[in-house]
Amino acid sequence: MPEPAFAPTPEPPPEEFALAGVYSSERDGALHGLVVLAMGLPYWLEFSESGWKLLVEARYATAVGQQLALFDRESVGWPPLPPADSEAVAHRPVLGPLLWCLCLIGIYQLQLRSSAAIESLGLLDARRVFEHGEIWRPFTALFLHADIAHLTGNLVCGFFVLSSVQAAFGRARGWLFFFAAATAGNFLVAASSLFASHRSLGASTAVFGGLGLLTGRAVRSALGSVVSGRWRPVALPLGAGATLLGLFGAGEPQTDVLAHAAGFLCGVLLGLAARNP
Repeated sequence: MPEPAFAPTPEPPPEEFALAGVYSSERDGALHGLVVLAMGLPYWLEFSESGWKLLVEARYATAVGQQLALFDRESVGWPPLPPADSEAVAHRPVLGPLLWCLCLIGIYQLQLRSSAAIESLGLLDARRVFEHGEIWRPFTALFLHADIAHLTGNLVCGFFVLSSVQAAFGRARGWLFFFAAATAGNFLVAASSLFASHRSLGASTAVFGGLGLLTGRAVRSALGSVVSGRWRPVALPLGAGATLLGLFGAGEPQTDVLAHAAGFLCGVLLGLAARNP
């Protein structure tokens, strides 16, 4: 690691100097000395049995101490540690998402042959879920699509989202969380739309559930590194996830915004609760 670009003042310290800090290495002492130089003041480093002493003129000791304290506070948790799952992310799963895409394509082919029968059995119908006990519908609706454009959009986005979820949570847990967040989102939609006779279908709830899972995991990781008064690391992934939800989860009149938002919310909560694999 390169040494700091500035060296301490070569002249010996004046008789009236003050101890600004003691550091375990010359590099650490010189790094803090940069703070003093940034104030336009000289500093001296002296080696002793207790470590490297950072000395400054006594009349500036109070001001230097305040700036060094601010520097130490801002340096907590920096540089950040690499993600614990960086190795998993480097080997992003492909087979699982590909099988999921092939499954969606196969079911859509069956829909083309017998659309009415399949959709009547599998689409999300709030009344049939709660009044007739057909509790499989929040899950089966994730595999049905209205048309080829609907299917294509979910295939493209879903492939990359599911791959990222499996890389982050592991293959088995990735499958489980992906469908759990989506199914919970559909249940939430059905419960909130019971008296409106809500009906819907499509894998987009799973796609946004996966986005929520990744957002929740990023927030959980950020919470572990938050120091007093610094919540930006938590706000950033939440803001990014919400922005993607707004950009791609709403738009055309027929878009099921409620299902997208519900899947995202369930994914965030599950991602927050899930421990690292």
